[in-house]
Amino acid sequence: MPRDTTQLVFTLTDLFTHVTLRHPVARQAGLLPERAQQEIRYARGLLDPSVSSKYYGKTLGGKDYFNTWDNALKVPVWFGFDVKAGFERNVGTYVSEQIRTPESGLSYLGISVPLAQGLLIDERRAAIRQAQALAGLAEAERRGALNKLLLSAAKDYWEWSLSHQRLELLRLNAELAEVRFRAVRERVRQGDLAAIDSVEALTELQNRQAQLVQARVQWQNVTLLVSNYLWDEQNQPRELPPTARPEALPAPTAWRSLPPDSVQALVNLASQIHPELAKTRAKLNQLGIERRLLSNKLLPKLSVDYNLLRTGQPFQPEGDMQWTNTYFANNYKLGLSFEYPLLLRQERSKLQLNQLKRREAELDLQQDTREVQTTVRTVANDWEALREQLRVQEQVVENSQKLRNGEQIRFENGESSVFLLNSREASLVSGRIKLAELQAKYAQTQATLRWAAGGDLE
Repeated sequence: MPRDTTQLVFTLTDLFTHVTLRHPVARQAGLLPERAQQEIRYARGLLDPSVSSKYYGKTLGGKDYFNTWDNALKVPVWFGFDVKAGFERNVGTYVSEQIRTPESGLSYLGISVPLAQGLLIDERRAAIRQAQALAGLAEAERRGALNKLLLSAAKDYWEWSLSHQRLELLRLNAELAEVRFRAVRERVRQGDLAAIDSVEALTELQNRQAQLVQARVQWQNVTLLVSNYLWDEQNQPRELPPTARPEALPAPTAWRSLPPDSVQALVNLASQIHPELAKTRAKLNQLGIERRLLSNKLLPKLSVDYNLLRTGQPFQPEGDMQWTNTYFANNYKLGLSFEYPLLLRQERSKLQLNQLKRREAELDLQQDTREVQTTVRTVANDWEALREQLRVQEQVVENSQKLRNGEQIRFENGESSVFLLNSREASLVSGRIKLAELQAKYAQTQATLRWAAGGDLE
């Protein structure tokens, strides 16, 4: 049967490239870090400066009751205090003396400083730090989702390669049965063999053709399964062309053993970089920031506000104003506030809940770490067992080939039958298919080990 020489090899690297760049799940995973960056940007907005202006006035029966105008610039500072500057003008018949200003208005420059609660950490700084911790969580989720997708793609790819190998073996098997049937039929006509031998050869041919049809359908279905991972730049699904073929299954030269110290190295690597563990550590980081904030809430609210005042235009670097100690002592507005709940039941309960959450997360981390380490060792054991199975199965195939060749010689010498020869060939094909299955499983185990260790499969 003529073979197609225009076949295109679609490698596992090609599949990974398509999946990483265009698969919807990979694109969704790629959005997670950007989302985290926007969360950080949103949190940093709590430190954005703000400008406000308020004007209220009342005139009745031609009488000016009041005119109040307040303009302020507020600049939150990372270290917990706020810097303020503004200009206000409050005049009129019924304006309280407490807020009345000269006709030219009053400008001020001040600062508001927390002295207890909010000094070391406050809601603004906690929100920013938690958003930054969320970035680490998002990156771990991205890596976890992408690695899981690539592992699934790798397993399906090697199933595709196995299906192609099985199809080729059964195709050659059917072709050989067809050649033998013709030869047996000719020998029957010449009287060298009994007529029943041609029936035996025909039955074997038909059985192999049925196996070939089943293998071809399986090949087509697995090809469609691999095509599920292919998308174009317009988010439209693509399919593998009919001429596409997978790369060959791992050859004996690739059946390498794991060095004794490499398994422990993979276990240590997984404990450090595995996405599931990284997500739990990011959650612990967030809970740690929350704990600091809740502990700070146990302190009293004590803050001081100081505003330096000047009549008229807002403060300018130039001018005739003298920055002397006398001026600072006689032109200011000072405020001091204190608040402290006596029982602290809400604050203490929130802190206790946080400690419980942190304990739960720590236990999850311990359990997940143990499971990750066990998975790495389990897959490494499978790796070594497959190497031994491959070595033994390769010898089985070699012996089956020798038995088949010997039976062929006996058949040609008239010392054997079609039935025995077909049996030898059936054992040989079965052994080759079993070897191909072990090769595919070995390749899948390689990908699984990289996934179990938390490394990128790209």
